[in-house]
Amino acid sequence: QVRLVGSGGGSVQAGGSLRLSCVVSGSTDSRYCMAWFRQAPGKGREGVAFAHNSGGSTYYADSVKGRFTISQDKDKNTLYLTMNSLKPEDTAMYYCAALYADACYAAEFFDSAYWGQGTQVTVFS
Repeated sequence: QVRLVGSGGGSVQAGGSLRLSCVVSGSTDSRYCMAWFRQAPGKGREGVAFAHNSGGSTYYADSVKGRFTISQDKDKNTLYLTMNSLKPEDTAMYYCAALYADACYAAEFFDSAYWGQGTQVTVFS
């Protein structure tokens, strides 16, 4: 069983930075894709950053590319999302997730991923 606990959200002015953390317990070996999703009010949940444990490949949504970075500290069993140059449209509940899969496909997360409880990010102008 995999358990994820996300934290690090908050309120920040546009242009600022935040780092989200997600402590992962249970085995998430090289067959897992780790990810961050977000859900804004009235919108569906969307994937913003993915990293497959097999080789470190990372993928980003176009809306965050160049501003967000997904990373892991394996010693601390922690997944991070570093967010720079934040914009008001980045305001959302952010969720960390883990999926047992050969590759990172956002749609597959909704079927069988493990999810963290969400942490709120609010960006004000």
